[in-house]
Amino acid sequence: MLSIDTSHRTRDTEIMDDFELKGVELRRTLKDLNNINSWLGGNEITVNGVQKLLKPRSKKEKYSIVDVGCGDGASLRKLARWAQKKNYSLDLIGIDANQHAIEIAKELSKDYPNIRFKQQNIFDEGFSALHCDIILCTLTLHHFEDQEIIDLLNQFYSQAELGIVVNDLHRSRLAYFLFKAFCAVFVNNEIARKDGLTSILRGFKDHDLNRYRKNIQGDKHFINWKWAFRYQWIIQKDIL
Repeated sequence: MLSIDTSHRTRDTEIMDDFELKGVELRRTLKDLNNINSWLGGNEITVNGVQKLLKPRSKKEKYSIVDVGCGDGASLRKLARWAQKKNYSLDLIGIDANQHAIEIAKELSKDYPNIRFKQQNIFDEGFSALHCDIILCTLTLHHFEDQEIIDLLNQFYSQAELGIVVNDLHRSRLAYFLFKAFCAVFVNNEIARKDGLTSILRGFKDHDLNRYRKNIQGDKHFINWKWAFRYQWIIQKDIL
């Protein structure tokens, strides 16, 4: 266990960072990663964050929510089901730089009329012009370098009327080896295994998030550790 260094975020890239990954390989990997996320309760953290931001708001209003790095749209489908049960009216938009992932997301979400998808790189000018009520960043933030994270969250802060929900990984030796053991039993997909381990090493510790926080707008930042080895970071804006 001591051979794994988690003192700093790794700069290794993930296979899924290749926006040209497509076909059966992409579809299977997205499915397996979503299953892992579901088994470990990951999407619940995102839904819980949205619930906290919407709790003081009227259910008579319609709210727009953008999920950056949406993959195949699993988080948005779960959010849509939650909103229907809780009588919230949501306009859900998924954005991903991989066109092939967007095509899969559209196919899997065809029975969800309030979900739509767009292929777009969040560093493009077109994205910076987008405005909504809430921006979601589920298992996406760890793909970026430290300064990019600060810049992106400041940009998201200016784009979102109500706030931001970040759901991402806790970087730790224990998380790394537990995930490795989990995959040995439950996951027969080399890309999902390798990327999952790299993701953990690209994840965060408390001091990373608090360092970013000092450089990001707003004074209502709520950072909490969640099982299994996740951080929920809610940035809530003051509503005049």
